[in-house]
Amino acid sequence: MTQAPLFAPDGPETIPDAGPVLFDAELRPHRSLSVKGFRVLMAAVICVNLIAGGAVFVAGAWPVIGFMGVDVLLIYAAFRASYRAARRCEKLRLTADWLTIQRIDPKGRGQTETLRPHWLRVELEEPVAPSTPLTLWSHGRGTQVGSFLPPAERERLAGALRAALTSLNL
Repeated sequence: MTQAPLFAPDGPETIPDAGPVLFDAELRPHRSLSVKGFRVLMAAVICVNLIAGGAVFVAGAWPVIGFMGVDVLLIYAAFRASYRAARRCEKLRLTADWLTIQRIDPKGRGQTETLRPHWLRVELEEPVAPSTPLTLWSHGRGTQVGSFLPPAERERLAGALRAALTSLNL
């Protein structure tokens, strides 16, 4: 296979094809509300605001209706921002020669970092709290992965990475 250019934090680096993949994971933030659920929720918010707006209009407080419309727009904007943030992604791929970490931000821009797995250390402090980072250390340089994952998922990811690294070093 041909060489694929990847970008490390220090600049471009060309990495040769490293053979079979020993570990492959795609990390994405979890969003519990589906698109259909979002539509149902927004329809309910709009209905409640229309009913309440009708009541305040009949009571003679018609300027309140404008604020109720702003309320709906703010809720919509908050959910759209949440769904946009959910587009971020981290892809981890371990081969015998490289651990490749590809990060994709919500706008679709990518950044790739590569580490040699033979010196790689997976660090996750105990007890794992929502703010506890999962850090991969190599050559005195640490990089955090899965910062958007819940603690239990970070623990599972750390365990799976450690197991893959152990099998690599056998």
